[in-house]
Amino acid sequence: MAEGSRSPAQIEAEIVRRRQQLSATLDELATRVHPQTIMSDVRARTVGAVDQAAGRAFVTANRAVSGVKSQLVGPDGAPRLERILPVALTAIAVVGLLTLGTRRPRRGRRRR
Repeated sequence: MAEGSRSPAQIEAEIVRRRQQLSATLDELATRVHPQTIMSDVRARTVGAVDQAAGRAFVTANRAVSGVKSQLVGPDGAPRLERILPVALTAIAVVGLLTLGTRRPRRGRRRR
């Protein structure tokens, strides 16, 4: 036999091996395109994106709280009344104005 020629048994073994490879490839493709697999992948990506967004939101909120805290509390931990009092008075004024605004009788309605 020549160097490049193969026996019928070798050819048959090669065919069997290729069929097994093709079968494994088709099984993998069927798994990848199965709706449940696609939904699991989408769910995993969504959970990852939500976790990442929640992490960024937490960091941003934490920075904001730390910034406000540094403005209202001194380095020694004591409250800075010169900054807290104006904020508290403003909040009380806003709540008072909102309360008064909702208690006014509406125009066009008569009380009987």
